[in-house]
Amino acid sequence: MPWWEQAFEAGLQYLEDAWFKLLILIAVSAGSWWLGRRRAAKQWQDREFLDRLNVSLTRIDGGTLKIRTLLEKPAVEVFLNKQAAASVREAAGRTTEADPVLPLPEEDRWFYLNAVLNEVSEQFAAGQVRAELGHDVRRADFLIALTCERAGEVRTQKVRAMVVRVDLLTKLPEKRPKLESSNHATRWKTLQTLAKRYAADPESFLRVEVCL
Repeated sequence: MPWWEQAFEAGLQYLEDAWFKLLILIAVSAGSWWLGRRRAAKQWQDREFLDRLNVSLTRIDGGTLKIRTLLEKPAVEVFLNKQAAASVREAAGRTTEADPVLPLPEEDRWFYLNAVLNEVSEQFAAGQVRAELGHDVRRADFLIALTCERAGEVRTQKVRAMVVRVDLLTKLPEKRPKLESSNHATRWKTLQTLAKRYAADPESFLRVEVCL
């Protein structure tokens, strides 16, 4: 067979292989796109966004329970590892209405909590520098816990890092404070659960000092 015929056949074989691989790539991409759209639609329908981390400050001010978001990010940006973020998501899926604290392995929970602590500390880093330079600052100790509230009053289900002052959680009032929204009744129940958990298992929390 002349060399040019061999080259022509080799070129045809290359194109056949390339087209076959391209078709496979297109099929895989289309399947991934379809699954992604389906998952996103399911999350929206269920109002479940467990791939995000919401860090919120919970406090009682003037007899009213107040909840304020400090930051919210994709979980993988906080835990810095897809496997770690997936483990947090899986743990969030195992929380219940009665126990919203993420059931993380004891040997791992410090690393998850510390990742959140780093995010919170970054928000208030200027206060630490002011304190080091001798300026007057106000200090307070807060506790961080990872939760996923499952009660019916919660509008959206997310992994939530609760930030609560130590003295509030250890001296929680017996009577429920006023609520800014009826949906916040769940947060009051969560605070009561966290207070009991902290008394029994303080290792489920991480303490952070905030300076302003």
